[in-house]
Amino acid sequence: MIYSLKGILINKGDHFLVVETGGIGFKVFSNEGTLTAAPEEGNEVRLYCHLHVREDILDLYGFFDEGALKLFELLISVSGVGPRTALAILDLDTAPNIMVAIIEKRADLLSRASGIGQKTAGRVVLELQNKIMMPKGAERAKAIGVNMEVEEALVGLGYNRPEVRNIIKEIPNEKEGLEEKLREALKMLGKQNSNF
Repeated sequence: MIYSLKGILINKGDHFLVVETGGIGFKVFSNEGTLTAAPEEGNEVRLYCHLHVREDILDLYGFFDEGALKLFELLISVSGVGPRTALAILDLDTAPNIMVAIIEKRADLLSRASGIGQKTAGRVVLELQNKIMMPKGAERAKAIGVNMEVEEALVGLGYNRPEVRNIIKEIPNEKEGLEEKLREALKMLGKQNSNF
């Protein structure tokens, strides 16, 4: 029904953005990655949206990336996976990397999302693995595992998880090993914090 929404960002909440278009403010729920990537209030944004209908509630979910929207819609098609669980899965990594984890049957990676256990992660893999096509699946699945180790190490050092996830996504592809990625992430976090 609503595929995309373009307007002025007028508010950023804990789990949502408010986008005003045509004099109407739309409350759009999203994942931490999207919320963190959102510009300052007053800027124009375009979100790719899904209108989720439940009994007497209409909720709008939106993402800056069309691929994230498509993955979100695939995830909520799985029995036992609601919008909040789908958002938690999307926060694990980039949409392409999560799709690779599903193709490579890495339920262990998916189960690291908040609110999803091994059983639900296994169901996601079982129901979606044949609906997603991605090249170089095994290599990407390995990269996701390394990214998650880097994330846990940095969170253990006291860094904020959403900030760490955004930094990891910016690490150049040629940085592959755990130590190399960890070193690069620490360097990037150091630069970011010195700018404040």
